[in-house]
Amino acid sequence: MVKTASTMVELGTPAPDFSLPATDGSTVSLSDLEGSPVLMMFICNHCPFVLHLREHLAEASRGYQERGVKVIGISANDVSTHPDDSFEKMVEEVAAAGYTFPYLYDESQDVAQSYRAACTPDFFLYDSSHKLVYRGQYDDSRPDNGTPTGADLSAAIDALLAGQPPRENQKNSIGCNIKWKAGNEPDYFNP
Repeated sequence: MVKTASTMVELGTPAPDFSLPATDGSTVSLSDLEGSPVLMMFICNHCPFVLHLREHLAEASRGYQERGVKVIGISANDVSTHPDDSFEKMVEEVAAAGYTFPYLYDESQDVAQSYRAACTPDFFLYDSSHKLVYRGQYDDSRPDNGTPTGADLSAAIDALLAGQPPRENQKNSIGCNIKWKAGNEPDYFNP
């Protein structure tokens, strides 16, 4: 397990456009989320950091959705080296984890690169104009210490929904590096 930190994209950056297949058979695009705050999560099925948060994340995401936040999960791992992250396994994961958000497959890895995603999990919170207001960790817990609370991400969502400015103290997310296809590693990738 290689610990990789998120890239901490500049706040205010617009959400890059995307259109990806979802495990429910639909296609989801950024334009489908117009006018709503959006939480983009780069996750996968096998990563110990994601598995550590899995149950709490499923429950917290339902709460975020009830409050009007559009929640999107994206898996971008190379399935030739990590078959547990295949689209078919993603379908199984939605049911097993109880995810109520669209879980999208970024086979080309273009969307992950456009968001400058680096690790799983990697969280990006956008306001209703789709400008970045939070990027960083779920909370301070890790697979080898602590119980997930979602404190950092929840505080950012609370501030956004209350019309408050982004929190100044935002900490990198830490997780497994995205499993890039050979020769497809982005210039910002530094394991």
